Amino acid sequence: MDDQTEIELQAAAFRALRDHLAARPDVQNIDMMNLAGFCRNCLSRWYQEAANARGIPMTKDEGREAFYGMPYSDWVARNQTESTADQKAAFAKSAPHS
Repeated sequence: MDDQTEIELQAAAFRALRDHLAARPDVQNIDMMNLAGFCRNCLSRWYQEAANARGIPMTKDEGREAFYGMPYSDWVARNQTESTADQKAAFAKSAPHS
């Protein structure tokens, strides 16, 4: 496989993951963090970091909007629920500690 084809396949896989997560707003970011160690915010941050590494200025908010397809505050208002005590406890256990 040539490099360009590999890049295109990786980009397609990223878009499929983004679209899958967009279709599943019931899956909360904290649950993703607790189970997989990453969430939508991580993906948006990695997108922003990739842009910045290539000299493309992008803020955290711009990266989130690019990933979520809307301002992050709108996504939170539409989809995010209050974390339960169990979710918060699991996150505290699994979160990397400095």
